[in-house]
Amino acid sequence: MPKRIDLLTGRPVGAAPAERADAARNRARVLAAAEALYAAAADPRAVTMDDIAKAAGVGRATLYRRYPDPASVAEALLDEHERQLQQRILDGPPPLGPGAPPAERLGAFYTEMVDLLERHLPLTLGAETGLRRYQTGAYGFWRAHVTALLEEAGVGAAPADVLLAPLAPDLYDHLRHQRGQSPSEITASLQFLATRALGAR
Repeated sequence: MPKRIDLLTGRPVGAAPAERADAARNRARVLAAAEALYAAAADPRAVTMDDIAKAAGVGRATLYRRYPDPASVAEALLDEHERQLQQRILDGPPPLGPGAPPAERLGAFYTEMVDLLERHLPLTLGAETGLRRYQTGAYGFWRAHVTALLEEAGVGAAPADVLLAPLAPDLYDHLRHQRGQSPSEITASLQFLATRALGAR
C-alpha cells in the first residue's frame, strides 16, 4: 500500500521544522491571493508569479523563497484536499479504502477524483500543466495506489499511467467545457473503464 507523500517535495510525509510567524503570515497571504487569482482567471495556466506577488502584497523575492513558479503555488493550495483523499484511500472505509475488490476501489477512486477536479479545476490546471503533472507527489501517490490495485487484480500488462490518463486536468476541462459532459457522465465512463480493466477475470 502506498505511503503518504508530501505533495511539494515528493518525499514521504515527516516532521517539518517550525515556521516563523512572519513567514506563516506571508504564506497565508500568498495562498489566499493565489486561490482568488486562479478562480478568476480565464486560463489558470496564464497566472504569473508577478500576478501572485502583486495580489498578495509581497515582494517577488519573498514569493520565490518558498515557491519556484506558479505551478508550485497552485500545488500547495491543492495539498490539503489531496492529503485528505490520500488518507481515506489508506485507511478509510471501502470501497475507497481497503477491503473492497480492486475494480470497486478503482471506481471509487475515480469518483473521488472527478469530485476533486470539479471543485478545484482551476488549481489542478495551474498545478499540473504538461509534464509537470507526472512530477508531483500527488501523482506519485495515485500511481502507486493504482499499481497496487492492478497487482491485486492480477493485471500486470496495463500500466497505471494509462488508467490515470483520463484524470488529466486539461482533458477534464475539455470534456466539461468543450464537450459539455456532466460530472456524472464522466464518472460513469470511468466506472465502466474500472470494471473492464480490473473486473473479475
